[in-house]
Amino acid sequence: MISKIARRAGVVATISAIAALGVTVGTVSASQAAANKVIGVSIADQKSLFYIAAADGMKQAAKAAGYKLVLLSADNDSSKQVNQVQNLLSQKVGAIIYTPQDNTAATAGVKLANKAKVPVVALDQKPESAGAKINTFIATDSVKAAYTVCSWLFKQFNNSGEIAILQGPLGSTAEVQRTQGCKKALAENPNVKDVAWQTAGWDETLAFNASQNILTAHPNLKAIFGESDAMALGAAKAAKQAGRTGMVFAGIDGFPTMFTAIQDGLTQGTMAQQPYMMGQLAVKNAIQILQGKGSKIPALQYQDAVLVNKSNVATNNPAKFYGPNATK
Repeated sequence: MISKIARRAGVVATISAIAALGVTVGTVSASQAAANKVIGVSIADQKSLFYIAAADGMKQAAKAAGYKLVLLSADNDSSKQVNQVQNLLSQKVGAIIYTPQDNTAATAGVKLANKAKVPVVALDQKPESAGAKINTFIATDSVKAAYTVCSWLFKQFNNSGEIAILQGPLGSTAEVQRTQGCKKALAENPNVKDVAWQTAGWDETLAFNASQNILTAHPNLKAIFGESDAMALGAAKAAKQAGRTGMVFAGIDGFPTMFTAIQDGLTQGTMAQQPYMMGQLAVKNAIQILQGKGSKIPALQYQDAVLVNKSNVATNNPAKFYGPNATK
């Protein structure tokens, strides 16, 4: 098995090899658009319900518009994802929809597309490097979502007490923005004490293990905010196993499993994202670019999330957010 350090070194080497190249946002002539109705997709994985729903939305929109979609999953491997972009470019796709595993993959993959003058629609995470140019970025307004859910969460224990926060991969777009949003809510609530911050990589098992240690270290903990539903679920399950009652758990995603957990009382709230719609929008934008209408697309397209808790979970269908396959 290739170590994470080795994989990262491979990606860094790829970046170095293309760093000196000039980059421009891909543009497509009318004749190219007519000839090329193929859209390439490199998505971080097809295990996360968010990415599965986004891919479902892409497939639906491409089929409806008569475009071919070549969809590849990187299986959370940065080096593999950069290679996938090279593969898609070798197939002469007209545009690429890119959901990077991390910022390293984001920068290297986008620069490859820039060199080939193939337009890029970024979804969920964008490259932070100034040298990587995308046509548009589609994502949840994670700062607003985290601020909203943390503010609500604090009210559940009267805005006074200890809280722990489980973060996504440090430095990723969603982690940075969700941390920013929750810190804003903390600044407005001085009696809420953030006693623990720990990364759990969006993963339920990692969150379960991290929460076991946090719960032991902080016997007076009132709540845990997971920057994803999977992490909130892992924290809630750890508390249940430890016999800790009366705590409050909230996340961000709106997974169907989280809806069930809220209904069952295991967790208390989530901010439901709209990945199915965002996947559809990504394909529609790619087609607009291929048709020479890309100038009409905003550079940033932040989508609102919806606060779901015990009071409204019964009236919010997961299919509204995650598509018709959400509950299958």
